[in-house]
Amino acid sequence: MHSLFLRIFMLFWVAMALIVGGSMAVTFSITAHEYESPELQRRPAAALQASEVLAHGGIGALTQWLDANKNSFGGRDLYIIGPGGADILGRRLSEGATRRMEFFNRDENGPQGFSMPPGNFRPGRPAPQIVGADGAAYTVLLVPRRPSIFGALSLPEISLAILCIALVVSTLTSWWLAQHLSAPIRRIQAGARALASENLDVRVSAGLEGRRDEVAVLARDFDAMADRLRANRSAVTQLLRDISHELRSPLARMRVALGLARQPPADIARQLDRMEREIERLDALISQVLKLARLHGTDTPFVRESFDLDEVIDEVVRDANFEAAAKKSRVQLQGATNADVIGSRELLRSAIENVLRNAVRYSPRDAVVEVSVTRTEAGVSIVVKDSGPGVPSAELERIFEPFYRVAESRDRDTGGEGIGLAITAQVMKAHGGSATATSGLGGGLEVRLRLPPDALAV
Repeated sequence: MHSLFLRIFMLFWVAMALIVGGSMAVTFSITAHEYESPELQRRPAAALQASEVLAHGGIGALTQWLDANKNSFGGRDLYIIGPGGADILGRRLSEGATRRMEFFNRDENGPQGFSMPPGNFRPGRPAPQIVGADGAAYTVLLVPRRPSIFGALSLPEISLAILCIALVVSTLTSWWLAQHLSAPIRRIQAGARALASENLDVRVSAGLEGRRDEVAVLARDFDAMADRLRANRSAVTQLLRDISHELRSPLARMRVALGLARQPPADIARQLDRMEREIERLDALISQVLKLARLHGTDTPFVRESFDLDEVIDEVVRDANFEAAAKKSRVQLQGATNADVIGSRELLRSAIENVLRNAVRYSPRDAVVEVSVTRTEAGVSIVVKDSGPGVPSAELERIFEPFYRVAESRDRDTGGEGIGLAITAQVMKAHGGSATATSGLGGGLEVRLRLPPDALAV
């Protein structure tokens, strides 16, 4: 059987059938053993009545009494065996009664130490005996009418109903359990096939919101994976669209410069200079894209080494101050890590520089860009705060996406590629840290770079 549903169904059905059958078999075994024991035969209820009838009316009255009461004991037959070993009604002994007589005849003396009361009733034997006036002894036997499992249960008239109920209940229970377990799995299987067919809108956890078992968790994880795949495909599509746009702009300017160079009289040297700048811009953009692609790779894209983080931060701050001097701004550094970092010096320098250059670029003239460096038990934190126009709260997470800009005019005003902060986020992630952005209390943007304790050299 290759179907999981059938396997689960058959497993539970067989298990429940074995439980029902085993329970009935154990009951039969215990009851049959009880029937075979002499203690059951010593129960004197029927024998006492027979002894009284025999004492008052003789063998004729006893025969009439037995004929009237032979079917009065439910699923058991009552026999009274005369001295000759035959039933006083002339009935043929059942197999159970015959075995009982053979068993009793092997133990004529009965249990030792049992007191014999006066009168014609002898309960001390393996089977109760009653004695007539002439001294003849009669053995009283009470045996099951049918030695089957249902007869042992004393329920012969509803034996088929018991079996049917057991089968129906076990079948329905097994079917429900199999359906309960296999239905979500089949739904996940169908969802996986849909994903393979590029249908990223498929979801499989509908209807399983109230379940907390492993199958429901697997269904919710499947939906999370589908959401992630759809987001990744959308991101890739958007990235390709953005790259195409970024490459098209300098190419269009180069085409214009080439057209102007062909028109006489043309300043060919000027147009060649313009084309050279656009080529350099294309080269820088392609380098940034390649760097981002390497950082997105599954393998570690850089060689780790130990270096002084404070030295790297001081170097980046000096370069940023040189750039900020053109707009009469400055970068102010506070704090120090006093720690060495295990990682890529150039990548971390690029990550910090991207954030700091953006802060200088978007800050107004005569502004101060603050850089705060702290080290705690949670690791190292580098906070860059500017006093620029800031970013809307709804777009704070998106500024770390490739080519995303809060306003397209910033590209024309600053010449940025819109990929620097994306590289920063990937560099921090590759070092086990993170990059987050928040709006400053007095306006502007605050970017926090975190490195975990594991990234620090002991």
